[in-house]
Amino acid sequence: MNTEARFQFVCPDCEVTVAVDTAKRTALLAVGCVRCGAPVDDGAFATA
Repeated sequence: MNTEARFQFVCPDCEVTVAVDTAKRTALLAVGCVRCGAPVDDGAFATA
């Protein structure tokens, strides 16, 4: 059983939507959106 947290990421600029795990969430917070490069913060994630 997978107990890893899952999040729904929505870029505030390009609106790309992706399901991510904790590690990917941390990476997105550090480097920004992988599609458009926009900076992201905690508001771009919802618990999936």
